[in-house]
Amino acid sequence: MNSLRYLLTALIILSFGVSNAQIKNSKTETLKIYGNCEMCESTIEKAGNLKKVASVDWNKDTKIATLTYDATKTNQDEILKRIALAGYDSDKFLAPNDVYAKLPECCQYERVNKPVSKAAPKTETHDHSNHTATIKKQETNQLNTVFESYFALKDALVKTDGNTASAKAKNLSIAISAVKMETLTTDEHNIWMKVMKDLLFYTEHISDTKDIGHQRDHFMSLSKNMYELIKVSKSETPVYYQHCPMANDGKGANWLSKENAIKNPYYGSQMLTCGSTVETIK
Repeated sequence: MNSLRYLLTALIILSFGVSNAQIKNSKTETLKIYGNCEMCESTIEKAGNLKKVASVDWNKDTKIATLTYDATKTNQDEILKRIALAGYDSDKFLAPNDVYAKLPECCQYERVNKPVSKAAPKTETHDHSNHTATIKKQETNQLNTVFESYFALKDALVKTDGNTASAKAKNLSIAISAVKMETLTTDEHNIWMKVMKDLLFYTEHISDTKDIGHQRDHFMSLSKNMYELIKVSKSETPVYYQHCPMANDGKGANWLSKENAIKNPYYGSQMLTCGSTVETIK
């Protein structure tokens, strides 16, 4: 019996070693991820693992995860984001509340609130308003870059230009990946964790093809997720949520625009003004 136990242990260690050996340029880090049981362990590791790129080994007793990853292809943040999207908090990224709520009861661990930064005590009397405004502007600008990249993609689809749409989608993907989540507001953070994975999925599919029909199909889903994000963000100018009743085989589809005038991204010049503004987001 003991011999069998030792054999199984050796096989597990060997398997883990082989798995790590497949990851080139490997970097290993340990950190805490919250969870309870073996089911949590399976979900956390499945969410974090990426074949030949990242491997996660989580201990349910210590709550410590060992991350091994190819530092040229991914990073700690990307792994933790995937795990958070599966419902599990780390000290760096929180799972969306609705995802956490759907975890089995045995997996609903005690959540630790994300620390809120406190204002530094005043030690001087001079005015810091300009510095504060600059920081706030920097925090807002990173989401503005995402939105502006989306609008550029929409404009390319309005022109039925598959090549430009592919390039603009690539720019949007880069802007999404560059967002520093720690600077988002609580509302933005919660929605970002919910939609970020889908935003990347659809933009990458649009950038990978020049076929305008496929691009427009993915743009429908992309716009739904972008709408959720822009609703919780403070835009300096109005954004118009617009609807085409003919798109999606007559089921209708929406998009976002900086202009109230209708310029249909699903049909371009064929039905340029088909649609209406259904909501103004301020």
